[in-house]
Parts: sequence; structure tokens; C-alpha cells
Amino acid sequence: MQRLLGLLVVLGTVLGGYAMAGGNLATIWQPAEFVIIFGAGIGALIVGNSKYVLTEMLSQLKYQLFSSKGTSSSELYHDLLMVMYSLLDLVHMKGIKALDDHVENPETSSIFLAYPRVADFPHLVTFICDNFRLYSMGKMTAHDFDAMLEQEIYTIEEQKLKPSHALADIGEAMPGFGILAAVGGIIITMQHLDGPLSDIGYHVAAALVGTFIGIFACYCLLAPLSSAMNQYVKKQMAMLECVRAMLVSHAKGHVAIVATDSGRKLINEEMKPSFTVMEQWINNRAA
Repeated sequence: MQRLLGLLVVLGTVLGGYAMAGGNLATIWQPAEFVIIFGAGIGALIVGNSKYVLTEMLSQLKYQLFSSKGTSSSELYHDLLMVMYSLLDLVHMKGIKALDDHVENPETSSIFLAYPRVADFPHLVTFICDNFRLYSMGKMTAHDFDAMLEQEIYTIEEQKLKPSHALADIGEAMPGFGILAAVGGIIITMQHLDGPLSDIGYHVAAALVGTFIGIFACYCLLAPLSSAMNQYVKKQMAMLECVRAMLVSHAKGHVAIVATDSGRKLINEEMKPSFTVMEQWINNRAA
């Protein structure tokens, strides 16, 4: 909703200011210019990126424009801390094998079902389950485990950032595509030099609309969307870093509440609960 509101503000101020200056909004509607500019942009995306990047880009764009799930809510981090505490406490009480039913089938796990906000992010559930499963398979030092998790998060981040980088590249190219459309419009204008002056003026204006659309698409649409996608991925990685800290702390032999606090300390200040609040959550859960 916030993204759509921002888009409406951009459209309202740009087009509204144009109309206030005496511009005719009907002149902006040049379907051929839109086809050239956005068609070239989409084609360039297809040529320059893999199927994975294109699919992930559509997924991230859909999330930015239509999803109501947040990666930066205090409620989400509440559920994440409680899921991790519950799993770590279960290991402490009954041993690592007690996790089998939870990490093998998280969709039916009583722990994951109790905290549905975590289940809304399948990649997060997969990261938790895979690494609990891996750690339970054999002896691994905390240092090696930490290094492995660090590399995994780095790799995931690199993959998840590719769509935003690709969109940013196309955004930067949009003014060029606008010039391409404008040059085409000038060529058409040259074909009408023997016509009425009003026709020449109309064709020149139509050609300049191409440059307008290219600049608008770059700075008012694609650049902000690319930035939002980049921030979305960073917030996803922050959740994985939180889980990493708790897993590594557990691997070092710390009790569940200490391990959970290791993850709490990595949460952004605006959403981070105090240790006392987290302890209350745990006590209420135990009750």
C-alpha cells in the first residue's frame, strides 16, 4: 500500500504540475512511444538476465506492490525469537533428535504453527530447518558452523540482490530508450516538413514525450522500486543473521535463553525488545 501511495503521489505531482503550467495531458498519451521505450526495456531484461532472475524479480515486485507481510515488524521478530527459543529449549530438554518432527515437517510442527508469522517466509523456515538438520548430523565446531552459515547467507544475498541490480541497470538505460523513441519521432517529423506548421509542432511534441517518459520511468519508477527491492532483501538477510547468531551461540554450548539473546541483540533498534521483555515472552510461553 505504501508503494502504491508513493506512485500516486509521483504521478499526481508530475502530471499535475505539467497541467498547472498549461500543458495538455492528452499530448502525453503517445502509445507508440510507450511501446518503444518499455518494450525495449523488457526485451533488454530478457536478453541480459537468467530465468531465475526474471522470476525472482516478478516475485519481489509483486511483494513490493501488493503484499501486506512485513519483514521489519516487531511481531515478526517476536515470533522468530520464540520459534528459535522453543527449538533450542527442546534440544536442551530432550536432545537434538527431538527436533526431527519439527525440522523435517515444519508445515505440521506445533512450534512453527504456533508462530505463523515465521511460516509466512518459507526461505526463513528452510534456513532454520536445514541448519538444525545439518548440525544434528555430526560433530562440527562452532567456528566451522559459523563460517559455513556466513558463507551461506552471503551466497543467498548475492542471489536475491540480482533482480534489484538488474532493474537498476534497466532504469539507468531508460533515458537512453527515451532518446531512441525521440529520435524515431524526429525522423517522422522530417517526413512532414512540407505539411502545416501545426502538424510539425505536434510531431515534435510527440517525439519529446519519448524523452519525458524515459526520464520519468528511470527516476520516478524503476530507481525507487529497485531501491525498495534492495532494502527488502537486506531485511530478509537481517533475519537470517539473527538466526545465525542464535545457532552459533547454541553450538558454543550456551543455554537456550542466552542463545536467543544473541539473536535479539542483532535486531534493529526500533524493533528490538529489551532482555526483560523477551524474558516475559518466554515466561508467558512456558505458562
